[in-house]
Amino acid sequence: MGKIISIANQKGGVGKTTTAINLAASLAILEQKTLLIDADPQANSTSGCGFDPRNIKVSLYECLIDSVKAKDIILETDTPNLYLLPAHLDLVGAEIELINHPNREKILSQVLEELRKEFDFIIIDCSPSLGLITVNALTASDSVLVPVQCEYFALEGLGKLLNTIKIVQSRLNKDLEIEGILLTMYDQRLNLSNQVVSEVKRRFENSVFNTIIHRNTRLGEAQSLRQPIIMYDAESKGAVNYLNLAREILQKNGLTALSAEETLPEEQGNNVNENLN
Repeated sequence: MGKIISIANQKGGVGKTTTAINLAASLAILEQKTLLIDADPQANSTSGCGFDPRNIKVSLYECLIDSVKAKDIILETDTPNLYLLPAHLDLVGAEIELINHPNREKILSQVLEELRKEFDFIIIDCSPSLGLITVNALTASDSVLVPVQCEYFALEGLGKLLNTIKIVQSRLNKDLEIEGILLTMYDQRLNLSNQVVSEVKRRFENSVFNTIIHRNTRLGEAQSLRQPIIMYDAESKGAVNYLNLAREILQKNGLTALSAEETLPEEQGNNVNENLN
């Protein structure tokens, strides 16, 4: 039975979609059959996996609104073991169309019910909002991973997200857990980045992943070429970071023993410029 993890933060620009794409791809490379669900109307996860959203005719929208079976529209990506349930701009209208549905918060749970047994992991890229689609994702998930950027307003809005998670836990999904808080866009040269890391770890302690995602131009380049970083430059710091995150999640879920030898050093792929490559 596969585990469903939502990647959520209503604050934009925190590396949410980057994390969804590259975590899913890293799990797939580690031989976990993985489905990435694009639940964001911007469809950036869809394009980031090599598909043009303008050419997508049937998407998550049709699954939610027209009861199209998800297994019939899943796309196979160029990354081994990685599959995609795509999004389209039409998804932006789904919240309005679902507003009067009697079971509106649990539609996605019903869509994913038949897919659990087909995949080891299902990763949901949520939109940067706390609307009905995001609530659907949290209701359908076993856990939620929260990206937090190492910048001045890092904790802004995080309390609101955690409160939404508590509401979902109490009313819709009592088994929902915090998979972890992921620090992103870290630049070790900046005192501010180090201060944010210290503050987040102080406030949330064991909920924070050991892995930290560094600022890395290779990640942006990979996105512009519609590839996960592991397929674009497997030795870059970004690829190393996300492989380590995938290994940490596997260890946390009892799926592998993570030894020091298995963990890739954070310095790998950093021979040229500490912050650029």
